[in-house]
Parts: sequence; structure tokens; C-alpha cells
Amino acid sequence: MRYKAVLFDMDGTVLDTLADLTNAVNHILAQYGMPQRTSREVAGFLGNGAARLLTLSVPAGTGEETVREMLAVYQPWYDAHCAILTAPYPGIVELMEALKKAGVKQAVISNKQDRAVRRLADEHFPGLLETAVGESESVRRKPNPDAVLAALREMDVAPEDAVYVGDTEVDLLTAQNAHLDCAVVGWGFRTEAQLRAAGAGHIFQSAEELLHWLLE
Repeated sequence: MRYKAVLFDMDGTVLDTLADLTNAVNHILAQYGMPQRTSREVAGFLGNGAARLLTLSVPAGTGEETVREMLAVYQPWYDAHCAILTAPYPGIVELMEALKKAGVKQAVISNKQDRAVRRLADEHFPGLLETAVGESESVRRKPNPDAVLAALREMDVAPEDAVYVGDTEVDLLTAQNAHLDCAVVGWGFRTEAQLRAAGAGHIFQSAEELLHWLLE
């Protein structure tokens, strides 16, 4: 077995959250009379937290104060509507079940607000995770290593005994900053070309392929 623990990014790695995120963004944009965004556009904006998502979603020239106002509306609205269309990617639950059976500890890490991360983790992966960590006052968003290091402490696992699994350039940087190996998946929010440009080597194309590698 390669590792004692696997830490997963949430959005685009274990959960397909794009539809609910797109609906949340467009709900807030509509309230402010701004043009709607496509799911493809929203996917390209994801990876650096809600504030950055809205900053990229609003029209050019929108003031910072307006974005802050929108964020204050967006966060509770998304929290209340984050589990409508969201679902695990194919094979993810089975992958986690196999890892748990093999004695591998697991966590989910996200730039979402911590309360939304824990809600989604509890709903979709009950009994499979040691912990789930999102952004909060005490945990800076990725690529800062705070969430990864907090999860490792809670699991009592050293960085050299863990791997971080993600789908964006932010995840590659997060793993680097936390001194963890990184496994990159290709079914998320970035194209293969974008992942290669960010420094990804092998890109896993299915949960089954990833599981086989983790259990070698």
C-alpha cells in the first residue's frame, strides 16, 4: 500500500458540484442585474474560493465593495442550496469504501466554506472519512497548506505518508506547499492541457485507475 492516508479535494475531484455552483452564481448575478454565466465559464473560475469565484463572474469594472456585498448574499444562499444537484463522480464512493477496508485514512479538503464542506461530506460519504476541512477564520484557503495540515494532525499522519488528490493547478500547489505527493485526476474542472501546463505528470482518468495505483 502506497500511503496511510489520502486527502481528496472536493469540487471536481470527489463531488460534481458544478450545477449547484453555477445556479448559485447566477442567482446572485440576477439579483444585481448582471449577465448570467455558463457552467463552462464557472468551471474555469473555480479553485480559489467563493470570493475569487464572484470576482471573476461579475462584469469587468465591478467595484470591490459590490463584490463584497454579493459575497455576503452568496455564501448563505449556496450553503442552503449546495446539495440539490451535487453528486459523487462515478466510482468515488466505491473507491473510498475500498480504501477504508484496506485501513487507509481519508479526508476531504476544500476552499468552500467549512460548514458547506462538512454538510456535503456527511451527506455523500457517511462513515468513510476521518475529517472534512473547508475555509474558515482559522483555515486559509488553498493553495495555503492550512486545511491539509489540519487534517493530517487530526488523522495523526505524517506528510510523507499521505497523498493529496485533486483536479486543478491549485491542488498541485497545495500539495507542494504541504510537502505531500499529489495525484491529479482528469474528470474535473480543468482540461488535460491546463493540467499539463501546471506541471501534472500522470493524469488519472477513472476512480478505478486511481484506486489500483493507491493500493499497489
